[in-house]
Amino acid sequence: MQATHRLDVLGHFCPVPVSQARRALEKLPKGSLLEVIADDPETMHDLPMMVARLGQKMLEMKESVGEFRFVIEVV
Repeated sequence: MQATHRLDVLGHFCPVPVSQARRALEKLPKGSLLEVIADDPETMHDLPMMVARLGQKMLEMKESVGEFRFVIEVV
């Protein structure tokens, strides 16, 4: 699945990844796919909760070699 937008928050720790993802999602039009790349383990818990609260849709969550990739659809 190919994202339309990308947010790289590698090296940032809570709450920066979640707050930057929230700002990005609020600016994107419906149908956009936001890819978030992070290395803070807290994002595996915090980002899905924020996405649910905003009423958006988490399409993908993957961990690979200490990095986390999320794909979020703006609905």
